[in-house]
Amino acid sequence: MKVGFIGLGKMGFGMAANLLKAGHSVTVFNRTVDRARPLGERGAVVAHQVSEACAADAVFTMLADDAAVEGMVFGDEGVLRHLPAGALHISSSTISMGLTARLASAHRRAGQGFVAAPVFGRPSVAESGELAVIAAGASEAINRARPLFEVIGRRTFVVSERPETAAAVKLSGNFLIASMIEGLGEAIALADRAGIDRRAYLKILTSTLFPVPLYENYGGMIADRRFEPAGFAVPLGAKDLRLFLAAAESLRVPTPLAGLLRDRLETLLAQGGEHLDWAALGFLPARESGEGGVLRN
Repeated sequence: MKVGFIGLGKMGFGMAANLLKAGHSVTVFNRTVDRARPLGERGAVVAHQVSEACAADAVFTMLADDAAVEGMVFGDEGVLRHLPAGALHISSSTISMGLTARLASAHRRAGQGFVAAPVFGRPSVAESGELAVIAAGASEAINRARPLFEVIGRRTFVVSERPETAAAVKLSGNFLIASMIEGLGEAIALADRAGIDRRAYLKILTSTLFPVPLYENYGGMIADRRFEPAGFAVPLGAKDLRLFLAAAESLRVPTPLAGLLRDRLETLLAQGGEHLDWAALGFLPARESGEGGVLRN
């Protein structure tokens, strides 16, 4: 399949590389062209304008936030204007429910297909092609996208025919991860203050109550105070909590814990943690109880 890929950050690079490795004809675009060159050396076409990446059967966008997606899709050189009629836009960015609905409507009016397909997984998971794909959109469009999803992910979960529901799943999932990180941080800080080895304590948790990779991976980062390099940086986590709160407000769902987590992430940013992985949220309880440690570079 002829595929365009827009956005080669830590997640997008691995996704595009796997599509290329699987034999698809891939054209890549990134604002910083140096990020695209390694894929060009592997056989991808490096586009210098968004419109060049849109000459495809399907184009992925994997961008940081609503503003970036709006610019790439609705701009004069954007996806909406240059994607052929009948071609497919697959949005894998973590964006708001509102923008996702707008994208679906705009593509429908233009005679183009649209699937919201955010993913769960960190950059190493993207590199290995083991992401979980959360897909929502018209069944015909999802079926056309399935061969691509099978390359980038281990499993695809189809939510509904309304694309914005995929955004709801992604945002609520990230809210739960933030909740887990905060809870782990508080528990590990207490165990540490009680004189228990942090790693030993984590081993008890992951061997009994929580034998799952998320607890093992994030717990290990918190126990080891290992927050660089960032796989998912604090500003992105704070953005996702804001979007979750906006979705909750629009649906009239009280989410008091989400407000707390948003404030905790903003505290981390205020203390110079913008370069850290959002697992550093789990370091705040220890820091606030008197443990040393500098967050600034």
